[in-house]
Amino acid sequence: MWLSTLNHDQQKAMLRLAHNVIVSDGLLDPNEEGMLEAFRREMGVGSDFEVEYLELDGVERIFPDRQSQLIVLMNLCKLSYADGAFEIEEECLINEIRKAFDVSEGHFAMLENWTKRMSQLEAEGAAMLDLA
Repeated sequence: MWLSTLNHDQQKAMLRLAHNVIVSDGLLDPNEEGMLEAFRREMGVGSDFEVEYLELDGVERIFPDRQSQLIVLMNLCKLSYADGAFEIEEECLINEIRKAFDVSEGHFAMLENWTKRMSQLEAEGAAMLDLA
């Protein structure tokens, strides 16, 4: 969602953060990997870009404006729900990013709730179209 508005460096960092979330719980779920590929397509980042771990120290300098920070958090939340559960490891990692971005717990709770509802609506739409 809105990943195409990020600049090229931010897009690459976003893919790396997504990778961090995917591997944080030690399980490689096909739905999460599929969503990572969807992120790539939305941003136009080719499969030749190797996704690797991104250190969180200084992440706020890569995403200095509020809009890019919220886009990152929304998409990482969406990714976390891709396997049906927001695992504690994923939650802790995203919470670290939230703190680095100086987003309040209350604002993040609203963002997470909206993202969860949006994901449910997308799944409902896919089921109606027999895409699921």
